[in-house]
Amino acid sequence: MKEQQASTTTKVCKLSVEQLNQQCQCMAQNQQALRVWLSQQGDEGGIYDMIVKERPNLLAKTRVFVSEKCLQKQRDIITAIESVIAMPAYQQRVLAYAPEVANYHPKAQGVFFGYDFHLENEEPKLIEINSNAGGALINALLVSSEQPCCERFNFGLLAIKKASETLEQTFVNMFQEEWQAERGTQVLKTIAIVDENPVSQYMLPEFLLFKKLFEQHGLYTVICDPSELTYHDGALWYEQQRIDLVYNRLTNFSLDAPTQQALLAAYLAAEVVVTPHPRAHALYADKRNLVILTDEAELIALGVEEKTRELLLAGIAHTTQVKTTDADAFWATRKQLFFKPAKGYGSKAAYRGDKLTKRVFNEILSDNYVAQTLVQPSQRRVEIDHEFMEFKLDLRHYVYKAHTQLVSARLYQGQTTNFRTPGGGFAVVKIVVD
Repeated sequence: MKEQQASTTTKVCKLSVEQLNQQCQCMAQNQQALRVWLSQQGDEGGIYDMIVKERPNLLAKTRVFVSEKCLQKQRDIITAIESVIAMPAYQQRVLAYAPEVANYHPKAQGVFFGYDFHLENEEPKLIEINSNAGGALINALLVSSEQPCCERFNFGLLAIKKASETLEQTFVNMFQEEWQAERGTQVLKTIAIVDENPVSQYMLPEFLLFKKLFEQHGLYTVICDPSELTYHDGALWYEQQRIDLVYNRLTNFSLDAPTQQALLAAYLAAEVVVTPHPRAHALYADKRNLVILTDEAELIALGVEEKTRELLLAGIAHTTQVKTTDADAFWATRKQLFFKPAKGYGSKAAYRGDKLTKRVFNEILSDNYVAQTLVQPSQRRVEIDHEFMEFKLDLRHYVYKAHTQLVSARLYQGQTTNFRTPGGGFAVVKIVVD
């Protein structure tokens, strides 16, 4: 009888989430509140214009609903993954195919790991982990400017957010923890936010928000290209300013580009704290790691306990290494697969198998790719200009030291998240009480 009641409760919960994502059309984004909040941070309209006018598809105007039970399942999967990553046997296994720089072991953990999930019928499946996930402070901005849902849909909901000020303090504390792990009681004074040609980056508004946040906490902060850094006299420098910590937004995770040599040398000499760092990417975000995490024989060989194995095998999209010897089998089953470059990021050069041409498939075979079982994303129905549109969605957990700091959603159309769909972008997440 109890089992029957539990089954009924779960079914109602699923229907409730589905109905909310199909029917609720309440606006979540309040642009006036956004402008006011930014002005309070000292913005004279520049960042606001970058976000609202120049990047109109960065912030979705609606919210996404997820059940409390589903969200807890995601946290359990993250905990299971983190427990395996902490194992020396796992680290030895993945570092065997990582770049040499990953063998350097700093004490810093790495900020903003991004765990991305698809929710197929409210059953979460991890599709990838990112080691320098962008958007955390942008989503804190969404939280601060969110307007409430109407009374019709507000019953039975919990906010998954903290106050924006609390999130900001959480992020600042995280960078301080990274610094203290390496430098103890020494005072952190300067930070460089580093990316290739940062003024051209889509996430430039977030760089500027971080700069303001760090400066509000007394930290001298610059945003720069790695080529603007020099290494001499036992320190990393930006012009005449010594840099204590680098917030690394580069997507060349091994730091081996010619323009990154000063940064790499200072990092390996332990003259600057870099976060996230090459080892973090090797342990977490190389997509070949998912091959190990979804192979029961590999997990048994590593000594992973049964309960953790069950969580991983059920909670991560099954992933295999693409090999030319198995080309015929991959081509025959391509419609059930998603192909991703092992060292890729941001959905670049990733392909749904049912969209593949033979030419692209041959290119995949000649490169370093993994194939992942296709997990259909859940959907959010949104009214845009008096017309209803179906958006796909994924959920991202921003994680530090195995704990979720913030959960956000991304709405999109097409094969992958792209921030190009009108009405799409980052969205606030609301929890439906079980």
